[in-house]
Amino acid sequence: MTTKKDSAFNRTLTPSPELAAVIGSTPLPRTEVVKKMWDYIKANNLQNPKNKRNILADAKLKAVFGKDEVTMFEMTGLVSKHLT
Repeated sequence: MTTKKDSAFNRTLTPSPELAAVIGSTPLPRTEVVKKMWDYIKANNLQNPKNKRNILADAKLKAVFGKDEVTMFEMTGLVSKHLT
């Protein structure tokens, strides 16, 4: 039986160097990674003003996303590729 603490959802993951430039290099659970991504996006005013569901990538985020603009749903999948 797995406890809530041991579930895959709460397991700490290490960010890639590209992702660490945005959220720091400390291993975190996926939920915290997404929270820190949103903190960074909001602090740097990177939501598309015409469609708040889209994120406009600055240089740091472009290294993670690989493109200039992503939807918030795409972001989760792209960020997952940067976690081990």
